[in-house]
Amino acid sequence: MGGVFGKGDSSRRSTPASKLEAKMVEAMQKRAQAGSNMKSFNSIILKFPKIDQSLRNCKTIFQQFDEDSNGLIDPEELKHCFHRLEITLTEEEIEDLFEACDISENMGMKFNEFIVLLCLVYLLQKPASVHTKSIMGFSNLEATFETLVDAFVFLDKNKDGYVSKNEMVQALNETTSGERSSGRIAMKRFEEMDWDRNGMVSFKEFLFAFTGWVGIDGVEGEEDDD
Repeated sequence: MGGVFGKGDSSRRSTPASKLEAKMVEAMQKRAQAGSNMKSFNSIILKFPKIDQSLRNCKTIFQQFDEDSNGLIDPEELKHCFHRLEITLTEEEIEDLFEACDISENMGMKFNEFIVLLCLVYLLQKPASVHTKSIMGFSNLEATFETLVDAFVFLDKNKDGYVSKNEMVQALNETTSGERSSGRIAMKRFEEMDWDRNGMVSFKEFLFAFTGWVGIDGVEGEEDDD
């Protein structure tokens, strides 16, 4: 199975850590065939404000499905969420998604974890589901998730479903102005993404880092309710 996930420095991650990650890798590899509209890492940074606002709009969805208003979405609430959004997933798939996104392991997803989960669902469901845009409730949410997928595709130069250190350096050096970013900056960004320190960044790790870059975390997402 490992042979299909690319060569080079990505061989360090020849086998996905879970069945869900394998599905993410496969979906990202298919998406990568269409290429990326991003021209540089700077072009991704320029989209931060618009993406930030769009993701914060997800708070309405989060509050709607946080049925006990405790600032967390538990497994049962998540099942209700998928049922209401008409997203068809198996019991195992829902459990895998919850486990993957509940990084604090407190049996409840915070706001930023919920955003990551929705984006993963978008990647895994498309093109099977055509309801994402209307069901999510915000016309620009599908476009925002697609921008995040597009940004990852830009970083994933060898299209193996992961981003390596070398790919991060290459991406940061592809600037529209012709100026080259320092290796130190590239490594800092990469380390912010590579949570498990295995030298390869999955789409999920990228999403969690991205929510941090635009200033969204679980605590901040709940402050307005106090």
